[in-house]
Amino acid sequence: MLALFDLDNTMIDRRGGLEDWARGFVRSRRLPGGAESVIYERLRERAYPADFVHLREALGLSDDPGDLWREYVDGIARSVRSFPGAREGLEALRGAGWTLGIATNGAEDIQRAKLAATGLVSFFDGIAVSEEIGARKPAYEHFEAAAMLCGVRLAAGGWMVGDGPETDIEGGHTAGLRTAWVANGRTWSDGPREPDLVVQGVAEAIEMMQAAVS
Repeated sequence: MLALFDLDNTMIDRRGGLEDWARGFVRSRRLPGGAESVIYERLRERAYPADFVHLREALGLSDDPGDLWREYVDGIARSVRSFPGAREGLEALRGAGWTLGIATNGAEDIQRAKLAATGLVSFFDGIAVSEEIGARKPAYEHFEAAAMLCGVRLAAGGWMVGDGPETDIEGGHTAGLRTAWVANGRTWSDGPREPDLVVQGVAEAIEMMQAAVS
């Protein structure tokens, strides 16, 4: 059975990692009050090298934007943590013979750095990062590429687990997958497609997925 997982705020706490990094960056540069919120708002949804061209100007920095991006990649990799139970859940799925993949939007270097730093990379048969494969969720092509990288056919079905109503739940459904929405304290209300499972965290999603196919 195939299970694809979103990365940010599904497998790892990107939100908390970004807050920690922004706090440390502002402190190390002795930036004025309000700089932390400027950084967080710019990078809250996703971060790419071009964002640091904007932040360099907004914060009055003299650093090369490329250097700032590399500092961010290294810092975020040190700051992010996987959610409780994620590692144990992946171990259980592997032990039960599941095929596991990552299906994530984002820049190649930062997404792979986070996976490596959290020690999760070895659990996955395939990793699909939108910048690498040239297709972003919710596009069908993203899920098709993710399945192919895992060595299986998307038509065989499986699960998509993620926190994005459109990118993960609508996209996963369109790709023919069952879906588990990671709520992170939210209430499902206005998503385009009802998920098969609504869970508070990835560990609960894994437990319920196993129960659903047993």
